[in-house]
Amino acid sequence: MKFVDEARTKVQAGSGGRGSASFRREKFVPFGGPDGGDGGKGGDVYLRAKSGINTLADFRIERTYKAGHGEPGGSNDCTGHGGADVYVPVPIGTVVRDADTEEVLGDLTRDGQELLVARGGKGGWGNQRFKSSTNRTPRQFGPGLPGEKRSLAFELKVIADVGLLGLPNAGKSTLIRAVSAARPKVADYPFTTLYPNLGVVDVGQHRSFVMADIPGLIEGAAEGAGLGIRFLKHLQRTRVLLHLVDIAPPDPEADPVRDARAIVAELKKFSQELAAKPRWLVINKADLLPRAEAEKKARAIVRALRHRGPHFLISGATGEGTAELCQAVMGFLEESERSARAEATAGVAASGSEQVS
Repeated sequence: MKFVDEARTKVQAGSGGRGSASFRREKFVPFGGPDGGDGGKGGDVYLRAKSGINTLADFRIERTYKAGHGEPGGSNDCTGHGGADVYVPVPIGTVVRDADTEEVLGDLTRDGQELLVARGGKGGWGNQRFKSSTNRTPRQFGPGLPGEKRSLAFELKVIADVGLLGLPNAGKSTLIRAVSAARPKVADYPFTTLYPNLGVVDVGQHRSFVMADIPGLIEGAAEGAGLGIRFLKHLQRTRVLLHLVDIAPPDPEADPVRDARAIVAELKKFSQELAAKPRWLVINKADLLPRAEAEKKARAIVRALRHRGPHFLISGATGEGTAELCQAVMGFLEESERSARAEATAGVAASGSEQVS
């Protein structure tokens, strides 16, 4: 199925049913009075995050999702049946906006999470609601309120712990194939990935993380060149970026240091928040050079880039160095989780002490 990460659709909640104008008719009760019931409430429209859906392709043709209308009220104070709710499945990681106002309505990040996007109209009152000491035989009733209508814009941001960043042909797809069960296309000729791929990296019992491979960036991407800038949003949820650098590019005039700086510049143009994420340098394709020469060139690249974070020399094709890289990433993610839990616990404790004082 084609990968689609942006879509639009329309939703329409059900209208409320009209109230009933009815009067009690019973033998030996000549003045039974009004007994018209209220109309039923219109159905709501919900979005529900569902695992197993990885694209918004189902919404590529504009569609309208409609909930059921409420039924009219009946005699004997019977309320009409409410309209059926509609649950629209969307991929986990979908950001929902009102297409007209650009207001963010919600961000569905957990399996089964639901978001109400259109509320059904209330049912109209029956005539028994209008009775009073001066109006003992009311004949008026409520017509029921219309349900909400909305145009929605969906934006899918894949949920991954680790994001791969780099030029086309830096070896991102080869790396994700080497460390996970994901199988993106790789070949011995230059081409770029056309859509994001996700892979689960297993580094031990009950220890794993999700890695995302996005189309490669090129210089000028922030101005619209290439595919990568369109998919950079898929890295915004990640906790660490792995910046892959080709140690032996096929073009003899290519400079790994210059190319790496160009990628960082494009990253900053797209989002300062994304550029501030932890970024590790991963020098790939070490198998193309003798070991000593590869290590010497890797050290030169790190010095030239003045990179102060972790750096690794690997070969995605042979698997050399990938196990150490994955173990280091897993340790970083686990330490980040522990720090986040400690901060949350400290915040709760501080809040409790303030309330006591």
